[in-house]
Amino acid sequence: MQKSDVLHLLNQKVRLFSKELNEYVQQHELYASQWTILYVLTKRGPMTQTEIWKYLQVEAPTVTRTLTRMEKKGWVKRISGQDKRERIIVLTETAERMLPEIQDSVKAFEERFAGSLTEKEQIELYRLLEKLGTDR
Repeated sequence: MQKSDVLHLLNQKVRLFSKELNEYVQQHELYASQWTILYVLTKRGPMTQTEIWKYLQVEAPTVTRTLTRMEKKGWVKRISGQDKRERIIVLTETAERMLPEIQDSVKAFEERFAGSLTEKEQIELYRLLEKLGTDR
């Protein structure tokens, strides 16, 4: 087996994951990219826009557009940071209230998508994915 076979399959699975996750979170009027930002803010707390795009490894304009849509829908709000240009992204009360229901939907999806993996396999997959893109 060649590395290109493995990476091609990984790419296909990531696309499938995103497509199906979109279907699950649309019931909450979200897209997978928006859920990802909600997830990060839930796990890490308020973050600057820069911290978000660097963490997600997505271009700044893409994150800015997504955040603008999320702000219009009432999921997040931007507050001023330490200087005039810095904007800190925080979850709104609406988002905080809706999160348990959204998380339940995502957990159901994750179970359906990756439920065939044992705990040991999940740990091994996580370990292997962490190695990708590094100089190890």
